[in-house]
Amino acid sequence: MPAGAPIHPDLLRAFIAVAETGGFSAAAERLLRGQSAVSLQIKRLEDRLDCRLFDRTSRRVSLTVQGERALEHARRVLAGLEALDAEFLGTEVSGTVRLGAPEDFATVHLPGVLAQFARSYPNVALEVTCELTLKLVERFDAGGLDLVLIKRDPAHARFGLSIWREPLVWVARPGLALPSASIVQLAVSPAPCIYRQRALNALSQARRPAHVSYACASLAGTLAAVRAGLGVTVLPKEMVPEDLEVLYPEQSGLPELEDSEMALIEAPGLSPAAERLKAAILSDLAHVRS
Repeated sequence: MPAGAPIHPDLLRAFIAVAETGGFSAAAERLLRGQSAVSLQIKRLEDRLDCRLFDRTSRRVSLTVQGERALEHARRVLAGLEALDAEFLGTEVSGTVRLGAPEDFATVHLPGVLAQFARSYPNVALEVTCELTLKLVERFDAGGLDLVLIKRDPAHARFGLSIWREPLVWVARPGLALPSASIVQLAVSPAPCIYRQRALNALSQARRPAHVSYACASLAGTLAAVRAGLGVTVLPKEMVPEDLEVLYPEQSGLPELEDSEMALIEAPGLSPAAERLKAAILSDLAHVRS
């Protein structure tokens, strides 16, 4: 590719596919192209940018530092093209897209992007399901969802696209007393919620006794219990309501919590409508975290 020539969007799509799937073969399957064609596209993009985008091993490819920076730009460029397409051709995209997400994440992060998507693609019917991650994965495995946002342990991530790490914090009603020798009362979701597991693991390792006094799958129900002083809970720091208090380990005596991770999994052979929703969500979440 001549120096200064425009970068074709297909090169960016191939780059993003390899980055998200972790391999050229999987990327080729997603793009419905041959593996050699995808490899050639990546080489053309690396030549154009004059840098190496991936570290390649026999089992997997991973992004270099330059590759991570390029990925952010590539997603923004394609999101811009999607927005242009939606502005003038949005009515030509139709169908149904089934999206699953945990309630707390959906409540905080998805209303804006879903509303914008609905305006841009009026002929696409959205079906959004809010559930615990385990139930979402079960429904996805049964073929009932196209896209799913899930919470998971980063150390045991076997599939899906990692979106971001979530630093977790203890949350309580302001002024709640936690004597060091007392049992820590917890208001959490039912097992196998990763926030619940993070809390129990941290307390066990710190030799602090704990008791789940309130288990509720609803974020609203859990927060109501916390506001009533029935227990402490665990949330991503950015999701803590203003009327509740973060209990930092140095002041509260509670142990540090390990991070969790948000990830996106997708069904094979996504429809054009589902692909556009995926791009919209990733672009919006990347903007939120930037």
